[in-house]
Amino acid sequence: MSTNSKMIKKLKAASDLIRLDKQYGTLLVLSPALWSLFIASNGSPTAKHLAVFILGSFCMRSAGCAINDIADRKFDPHVERTASRPLADGRLTVREALVVFGTLCLVAFLLVLSLNTYTILLSIVGLGLAAIYPFVKRISHLPQAVLGMAFGWGAVMAWSAVREEIAFIAILLFTANTFWALGYDTVYALMDIEDDKKIGVKSSAILFGSGVYKAVNLLYITFVILLAVVGGLAGLGPIYYAGLALALLLLLLSIKRLKQKPNRKRAFEGFVINAAVGSIILACIIIDMNL
Repeated sequence: MSTNSKMIKKLKAASDLIRLDKQYGTLLVLSPALWSLFIASNGSPTAKHLAVFILGSFCMRSAGCAINDIADRKFDPHVERTASRPLADGRLTVREALVVFGTLCLVAFLLVLSLNTYTILLSIVGLGLAAIYPFVKRISHLPQAVLGMAFGWGAVMAWSAVREEIAFIAILLFTANTFWALGYDTVYALMDIEDDKKIGVKSSAILFGSGVYKAVNLLYITFVILLAVVGGLAGLGPIYYAGLALALLLLLLSIKRLKQKPNRKRAFEGFVINAAVGSIILACIIIDMNL
């Protein structure tokens, strides 16, 4: 095999490692950051802030995928959905995956260096949360909560980037995202629940057991209630609240549909709808704040 062919195969494996063709995860990281950014900026964030958080979200979500696969490389071959991942099937070595992870973290940190000192310091916490998440599933049934904290930390950083402080609204956005991610990642975990039970991986889907659908509904409702409080504190209007109502309706309907016929396909669809929900809420914030 020629050097060029080997390089192309490695690049394809690296793109699979970071889920380059599946960007709904990036949208889930990006949404809370942009909600916070637009509210903190009164509806008009700077181009620099938009670029930093959009590119940074892509880099950190991609880095998260890489470190997750490194941590799970001995489990993934035994799970139907993940057996073809590049570390599981041998297309990448651990060293190569670490290079990808380190490069993405470096790019993300260079982006953050364009922000104020307070936000640079906060980014260290975000990196720590992203790094420990894959290992929490060994010791806790709630790794999804840590994922929510990692995904929601962008809301705290975005507020800090604009106002150089951590305000109560930013904390509420962070908390709301933790409940939201715990809900949608529980749905995601339902795809692998039987394999996870066999190999000893813990998840909230296993913890909630037969009450999993009720639990996810309560998590989604709590998420929307917290965002409603954010709207009141930020002075958002009827368009925002209409967006929240639509978001909650879509989320609850997705769980109802999954409960009627539980299977991997519907669980995945119930997870992916959350990317659209995040975008709907963002669109309503932008419209409401610029009317």
